[in-house]
Amino acid sequence: MDELDHRLIAALRRDGRASLSDLAHHLGVTRTTVRMRLNRLVTSGEIAGFTVLTRSDVAQAPVRGLMMLQVEGRWTDRVMARLSGIPEVTAFHTTNGTWDLIAEVAADSLEGFDQALFAIRRIEGVARSETNLLLSTRRPVRRPV
Repeated sequence: MDELDHRLIAALRRDGRASLSDLAHHLGVTRTTVRMRLNRLVTSGEIAGFTVLTRSDVAQAPVRGLMMLQVEGRWTDRVMARLSGIPEVTAFHTTNGTWDLIAEVAADSLEGFDQALFAIRRIEGVARSETNLLLSTRRPVRRPV
């Protein structure tokens, strides 16, 4: 990948629906160049796919937090399966160190958040947990291309 490929990907991250004409104008190249680069990036696997964000994907629940979980023995797969069934768990990640999993939890109220935490702690195999509320979110500043 060269600088133009990086700039093309950055432009697509800002606006995944940008037309080839808009991308070409923004990057200072022809539409044909953009189309060929885009096709090459997809074919090579550098761009793994495209997605859509819905309103609910970007709307933030008023109460959000990260719950670190320590899992007993070989229960990780079962714990992850159970986490998948809890609507307040928006994502979970495997990790290394003291904690085995980190769950992202979001709820409409502190009471709902507390109920979700209680349900997670009751999952068989969860040995220990620690939860941190997310107070605010900062986005990295993206430099113009």
